[in-house]
Order: sequence, then C-alpha cells, then structure tokens
Amino acid sequence: MNFSPKDFLRRKRDGLPLASADIGQFIAGFADGSVSHAQIGAFAMAVYFNDMTPGERVALTLAMRDSGTVLDWPELAGPVIDKHSTGGIGDNVSLMLAPMLAATGAHVPMISGRGLGHSGGTLDKLESIPGYQCFPGREHFRETVRRVGCAIVGQTVDLAPADGRLYAIRDTTSTVENISLIVASILSKKLAAGLGALVLDVKTGNGAFMRTAAESRELAEAMVAVANGAGVRTAALITDMNEPLASAAGNAVEIRNAVDFLTGRHRDPRLLEVVLALGETLLVIAGQAPDTVAARQKLQATLDAGQATERFAGMVAGLGGPADFVERMDNYLTPAKVIRDVVAPGSGSVDSIDLREVGMTVIELGGGRARVEDGIDHSVGFDRLLGLGAQVNPGDPIGRIHARSETEAAMGAARLVAAYGLAAGAPTHPLILDRILPEAN
Repeated sequence: MNFSPKDFLRRKRDGLPLASADIGQFIAGFADGSVSHAQIGAFAMAVYFNDMTPGERVALTLAMRDSGTVLDWPELAGPVIDKHSTGGIGDNVSLMLAPMLAATGAHVPMISGRGLGHSGGTLDKLESIPGYQCFPGREHFRETVRRVGCAIVGQTVDLAPADGRLYAIRDTTSTVENISLIVASILSKKLAAGLGALVLDVKTGNGAFMRTAAESRELAEAMVAVANGAGVRTAALITDMNEPLASAAGNAVEIRNAVDFLTGRHRDPRLLEVVLALGETLLVIAGQAPDTVAARQKLQATLDAGQATERFAGMVAGLGGPADFVERMDNYLTPAKVIRDVVAPGSGSVDSIDLREVGMTVIELGGGRARVEDGIDHSVGFDRLLGLGAQVNPGDPIGRIHARSETEAAMGAARLVAAYGLAAGAPTHPLILDRILPEAN
C-alpha cells in the first residue's frame, strides 16, 4: 500500500499513533519535495497540539538525521563524543571542553550554532579570530578532527537539511515551543555528526530559554530518552543560569576568557565546575573513565600540563586561524573603541541579575543579531562581570563595558546597572541541579 501524506496527517490530527516507517517516509517526502510546505506545516501544528510518543520522537529525530549526510569515523581509535548546551550568558564552555576532551584521547566533531535570542553563539565567538573557518569543507573538517582531536564548526547544508527547512516553517506557524519538535531539531544535527556519546547542558533560570526547573527537567529527560533511543549514549546536566557562567558576555571578550581559562591566567570558579562536571560525565558514559573522580582528574591534568591549550591552538590553526593565536592573542583580537568600568550606584550584595537584559544589551551594542542578515561587531560586550553575592559600595565596578562609542557605552552601562539588583542579602542557587544518566547497559 502506497504511503499517503494525507492519511498520515489525518492520523496525527486525530491523535492516533504513527508508525516509525511512516514518519520516515513523511520526512523523506519533505526532503524530496513530494510532501508540500503546507503539509509539513499541518504536521507541525498537529504535533504541537497532540505531541508525540517517545517512540515517535525517536523516529522523527532519526528521519531528520537521515535527510542528509551522516558522518562516520571508522578510522578513529578513540571515542567520538560531543556536548550540547541550550545556551545562556557567558556560556563559552565548548571552547575549553572540546580541546580538553581531545587531550584525553577522544575526538570531538562539534557542530555549533550562532546566537539565538539573547544567548550568544559559539560560531560568532570563534569568528572573532582572524581567518577561522566556521564552514570548512567536509574533508578539511574531518582532517582537523583526525589530526587535532576536535573541530568546532557550523552546520553545513548537507547535515540534517530537513531540520533547517522544518524550523523555518515552525517559526512562521508559531509551533516552535513544542518539546518533541525541539528535541528532534537539536538531536538530528548532533546525531548526524556520527557520535558515540553525548552530554547535554540544559540551563535553567532567568537567563535560560527554559526558565523553570520543571521545564528544564522535561526537556532534559526528553532529550536523554530520545538520544539513547537513537543509539547514542547520552546524559544531561541541569545547570543554573541566574548569573553569568563566565565573567564575560560577548564574542572576543569570551574568546579571551576561554584562552585565559585554558592557560590558567584566570578561571571563573563556576565556569570551571560546569566544564569539569560536563566533561567527567561524558568520559564516564563513553567508557573512558571508571568513575567521575577519575574522569575529573584526567580532565584537570589536560589543563595542568598545557595539553588542552595545545589542542585549542591546533584547532584554531587547523581551521585557518593564526598559528600563534594563543601566544599573541592581544595582537589578533580587535579591541573596542571604548572600554571602561560600569560602577554600582549604591551599596549591598548582588541579589539578582536580569541576564536576558544583559544579553539583549550585548546585541544592542552590536555584538549580536536582531535579524539573520545583520552583521556583528565582535569587539563589544562586557567582561569582569560580578556574580550573585558579590559585595559592592558606590563607585565599585560591577563589570566593564566594551563599546563602539561613548554614546553606546553610556547606554550599555545604564542597562547593565539596571540589570543588577542590590540588597542586604543575596540568594543562593545550586550550580548543578541534577544529572540525568542513561540506563545501565
């Protein structure tokens, strides 16, 4: 019996179960043009209202993965692993974690994205580095992973192409906010990279896309279930995003923060803990360490011995950046025209930070995009940002602004001051709220 998109849509509309093979045929039809944009829009709306079963989510994710090239790595001796974050302010974890994992003997073909909403994008940060190619040819990408152990690049048109087209339709049909569609979108791209293990960093708090712990847990549990159902051993951490993770927010400022982290010049304590927690979880589920204690020691050793720094430098050079970038970072990262402290208007303890406002201020300074076609000034943003609980007096810095002009510096400084709340005491938030692990084999 021939597959009928109309009958398939009727079943989903009426809340009836869908066969995995039919989901595969429907997405394949979307990829080859035999399923129309109107029909995929109807599918997205039906899923939005009726959702999907766990098995249907796996089938949709695999169908979207298989709509394009799926990489494999038969020539690599070490495990092929990766990390994904739902994003936040000062979340530059990938820049350190990928080379640290590579220095342990793993291989990390990391497919990353640009800024989304108030959250910064890893590719935008890396493009602060002169010459860095975020979209190398496939063989160039593979060679960098083989030789260096890690490569952070963007999604090419041949990796999960159905995802990009479906996302555009979801955006125009107001069906973005559905767990099943979100999970399939995120994981189809990651699974197309040919991974054996994956760790997810699901943020929660006022600077996260999922603002409550319940929402974050729902997303984390769904992604862990689908990824493991698709054959990739996956765990998730739910981590706090009520204050900046790194003390920097922007593009070049976060690259500088990452290099300082790798070399040991400066490591933000919360950032270090999240990097190590994600890395140790990933090494354990990938079978590269017997427990988290041994895994953490292994990762810390890559920092102490300078091996992670060497891998980062090798990745930058391998993807077109300067060979001496780490040693001569100041010569390559263009500074903003105006750099000055932003000072507290009163005394107290930092008891709240509106991170969405901080992120949107970086965009307003020119460090992000309001529209896809907008350009970016990589030099702007904030650094030396204080976290919750920091004690200040009038005139003490709460951060430092990097801006294109005095006018924009004044605007950005005023918005940062407004984003920081001061009180007699400060709340505490656990940094890592939970770990969701795959079931034992």
